[in-house]
Amino acid sequence: MGLALLAIIWIITFISTYFFAAKTWWLPKGVAAAAPAIDNQFAFTYVAMGIVFVLAQGALGFLVWRYRDRGDLRKVSYSHGNTKLEVLWTALTAMLFIGLNLMGSPIWAAERFEPAKPDALPVEVTGMQFAWYFRYTGNDGKFGATKPELIDPSSGNEAAIGLNTNDPAAKDDVISGTMYLPVNREVDLQLRAIDVIHSFFVPAFRFKQDAVPGLRIHMHFTPTEIGDYEIACAELCGMGHYKMHGMVKVVSQADFEKWLADREAAKQ
Repeated sequence: MGLALLAIIWIITFISTYFFAAKTWWLPKGVAAAAPAIDNQFAFTYVAMGIVFVLAQGALGFLVWRYRDRGDLRKVSYSHGNTKLEVLWTALTAMLFIGLNLMGSPIWAAERFEPAKPDALPVEVTGMQFAWYFRYTGNDGKFGATKPELIDPSSGNEAAIGLNTNDPAAKDDVISGTMYLPVNREVDLQLRAIDVIHSFFVPAFRFKQDAVPGLRIHMHFTPTEIGDYEIACAELCGMGHYKMHGMVKVVSQADFEKWLADREAAKQ
């Protein structure tokens, strides 16, 4: 019986490892400046944890066989553990997880704590049940003020985010249900939420950040390839969570300027 259990554990281990490794990648093609570093971090983590998984399951199968019931009546001796081994594998586990954290932190911190470049495009993202709204500053380079008492999600656009249309800076603000971005230009993202916590997730950008009511969270990233990319909400935010998605359209700088100008002209 011990040999059969060893065979079952090892077969399951190696089959699952094969199918995991055979899938070339678990995310779409990365199209942001930070994507290569993030993908390398993912790959290293997969390999490191895969080795640990195979070794642990291999040892489990061996120990099941080694200490199988042999059908004799020998007196059973109980082990109270090996302190040295427990300290060793606890220390190795801590080193692995702390090391992975230290390796990944600079990648995340570069988008979170370092300021965006002076020429970065400011874009405000507002999450609400169950839609995303994107706001651009227009020619004045300033966002108009918003007020909670003006929020009316059922109205859409300006009223949905509570824009104070009496504020002069709000006159040329452009609000869209689709996110338009110029390629190879850094985006200074400002994340906010109206009702509950949402999570702005663009898999192709390797970008995910919570939007929290009452907070304005700054992040930045740079799209590197023209195309259409899906936006998802990665935080369970209510019954309609499944339909809270949108699109990012990455276009040339000229096409972006034309789109923005057309939207501003439509407001006149």
